[in-house]
Amino acid sequence: MKELAIGIDIGGTNTQFGFVDREGNIVSTGKVSTQTHEDIKLYFKDLYEGISSLQERLGDKYSVVGVGVGAPNGNFYKGTVEHAPNLRWKGIIHFVDEFKQFWDVPTVLTNDANAAAIGEMMYGGARKMKDFIEITLGTGLGSGFVVNGQLVYGNDGFAGELGHTVVNPYGRICGCGRRGCLETYASATGIKRTVYKFLADITEPSELRGVSFDNLSAKMITEAAERGDRVALEAFEYTGRVLGQKLADAVAITSPEAIFLFGGLALSGDYIFEPTKRNMEENMLNIFKDKVKLLPSELQNDNAAVLGASALVWKELDKVSKTKIKL
Repeated sequence: MKELAIGIDIGGTNTQFGFVDREGNIVSTGKVSTQTHEDIKLYFKDLYEGISSLQERLGDKYSVVGVGVGAPNGNFYKGTVEHAPNLRWKGIIHFVDEFKQFWDVPTVLTNDANAAAIGEMMYGGARKMKDFIEITLGTGLGSGFVVNGQLVYGNDGFAGELGHTVVNPYGRICGCGRRGCLETYASATGIKRTVYKFLADITEPSELRGVSFDNLSAKMITEAAERGDRVALEAFEYTGRVLGQKLADAVAITSPEAIFLFGGLALSGDYIFEPTKRNMEENMLNIFKDKVKLLPSELQNDNAAVLGASALVWKELDKVSKTKIKL
């Protein structure tokens, strides 16, 4: 009987899930709505039924060894989702405890960026690395720090929040309630805010002028840049400058072999990578210059978040196995 892990990625709109084997092959996937569930009990019921339905279709050829969950503001130590700004359920959600009432299998939870980092380490470009940083450039900016082969969780489970280090204490208002956080500048939402600022500052024509903020996307900005739109090009340059400066600071703390960019904005290719790398090197402490690779994640696909979440299970099983061997 083949062993599978279940990977669950909780997003603000939908929750994706899938059955994944140890080699990273996704056997089956599904999703349920996150946003439409005000009652978390009903959400868990729908999630359990969705997963159970998939398992029934898979038949008895497979066995489930555990569940990995990637969630915004996920706490690895407590199995909780705490004060996530883009979820309808406020406060502290005891996710693992609630989920086990429906399905009592080994379950591990962390934040979505940490899950992406573990996925990168097991299935992506960091397979042979012990020291790297994973940066997720989505609606916000998430980060996972891996040092000596171990994800850094810190004392309380929330270590590595690079997106909430301050670029400008008098800058843009952040969803966390403070001003000037990195993610308000370097993220899919951040570059949209930058475009709108430059549309006010730059008078020449731009194809982005007629697009509402809600309809604007990082993909549209990339396509405009490809056609030589000055506002789009300037927005990428500015975003890369801010991100590169902060990555140089991060390098000084953990001295990684590489930094991986993951998520929608990372798909912009050289438009984001070139200015980020240039500014990172310009602001780097001399002892780190030209040592750190800036690379695209190798997990860039529609099910990357599910893959990363499932990797949590195999990572924890490997830790248990090594402990038994030592004993």
